[in-house]
Amino acid sequence: MVLKKTPFYNLLVNNINTRECLAACNAFYLSDTINTISFINAHCFNIAQKNQEYLSALNHSSLLLNDGVGIDIAASFARMKFKENMNGTDLIPKIIKHAYESGKSIYLMGGVPGIIEQTKTALEKKYPGIKISGTQNGYFKKEDNPAVLENINNSGAELLIVGMGVPRQELWIHEHKTAFKNIKIAVAGGAIVDFIAGKVKRAPLWMQKLKIEWLFRFINEPKRLFKRYFIGNMVFFMHLISYKLRKSKNA
Repeated sequence: MVLKKTPFYNLLVNNINTRECLAACNAFYLSDTINTISFINAHCFNIAQKNQEYLSALNHSSLLLNDGVGIDIAASFARMKFKENMNGTDLIPKIIKHAYESGKSIYLMGGVPGIIEQTKTALEKKYPGIKISGTQNGYFKKEDNPAVLENINNSGAELLIVGMGVPRQELWIHEHKTAFKNIKIAVAGGAIVDFIAGKVKRAPLWMQKLKIEWLFRFINEPKRLFKRYFIGNMVFFMHLISYKLRKSKNA
C-alpha cells in the first residue's frame, strides 16, 4: 500500500490522522511486503540534516509521521498544517491495541536488559490474551543480528516494535527489513518500551495539552536532555531559517 507523501523540507511525510493510520495498518497486514512506520520530531530533523543514511531510511518509510510541537512550528514556516500531532508516545500504544484487537502477534525489541520483559508484562496485564511472541533487549552487537533475525522470524510475529533510539532503530529496520519473513509492520518506537514499562513517566495531562511535555522530560532528565532540547532546538530553528532564506532566494 502506497500512501500520499508530502514534501516537507528534505523529507517526505504523511499528513494523516490516527484513524487513517490504523486504517493503513489494516491494509499493511494484508500486504505481501513489510511496511515501516517512523516519526520525525525536532531532534530527528536535526540528525537527518547531517546523516544521509538516516534521511534515506526515513524517506523510505511507508509512513513518516509528524511528532511534536517543533514539527508543527516547522510546518507553519512551510505554510502547511498537519491534521494531528502523531507523536509516537500516544500513537504506538494505539497501534499495539489495534494489533491486539485484530489478533495479531507482536514482537517487542529495545531498552536495557530487563526492561523489555517489564514492557511485555505491562501489556499482558492491560490486554489479557495479547499475543506477544518474543522479546529482545536493545543491547546486542552487530554479530548478533543473524540470531536476532532468526528469533523474530521463528516467532511468527506480524507487528515489530523497535525501541533502540534514533537513528539506530530506523537504520536497523531499513537494513534488515528484507530479511523478515512474517513481519508486516515494523515501528520505530523510540522510548516507547520505557514508557509502557513505567521506567519513564508521562507528563501530567495539562502539560501534554499545553504541548510542553518536553519540559517535564527535561526536568526529570536534565543532564541527558539539555543538549537535545536547548542546543538542539537552536540548531533546529537555524535549519528552518536557512531553508526559508534559500527558498526566498530561489523564488
